[in-house]
Amino acid sequence: MITELTSQNLIDFENDICKCFENKQIRAPIHIDNGNEDELIKVFQSVKEDDWIFCNWRSHYKMLLKGVHPFKLKQAILDGKSISLCFPEHRAFSSAIVAGSLPIAVGVAMSIKQKGGMNKVYVFVGDMGAETGMMWECFKYSFNNHLPIKFIVEDNNKSVVTNTRRTWGKDILTFDGMNSEMVYHFKYSSIFPHAGTNAGRIQF
Repeated sequence: MITELTSQNLIDFENDICKCFENKQIRAPIHIDNGNEDELIKVFQSVKEDDWIFCNWRSHYKMLLKGVHPFKLKQAILDGKSISLCFPEHRAFSSAIVAGSLPIAVGVAMSIKQKGGMNKVYVFVGDMGAETGMMWECFKYSFNNHLPIKFIVEDNNKSVVTNTRRTWGKDILTFDGMNSEMVYHFKYSSIFPHAGTNAGRIQF
């Protein structure tokens, strides 16, 4: 594991960001992590410094666990980059585009394989993003070509304010409970809305 951060360290960081947002120090959308601390720490126990991570718009915890300094991360969020955080020096990238990071992550994994590298790619996607055609194509291509990539599906059963399972009309999603060498799926619940904080919600 790259850092020694605890679940409480992660929670404290996000609480600080919430205060900054509520005090109007952040004049852009923010996405707050919550409820997934223990699962992410478990995932990052396997992540090494030369591995790559690709995330969606909810990436604060991942950046911290990949080794981005809290002060540096906070400044980027204050600068309005909460939903598109990128730190190339840490091989850590995120995208505000639904499923936008998936094909990039697959491309990096293919490059690693072609060059005979020993490092790996970890790509994080939400439960609704995991139901997109992009996710299925990226997973199928990676699986069939034995790429060094792991898909982590963070399932809070939400897409903005939409219930994912109700939307698709089924109780079990495509990657529900599929925990293997290439996919790790976990469920969690968050106290925060899709964007913003409980005290200052924004919709877009």
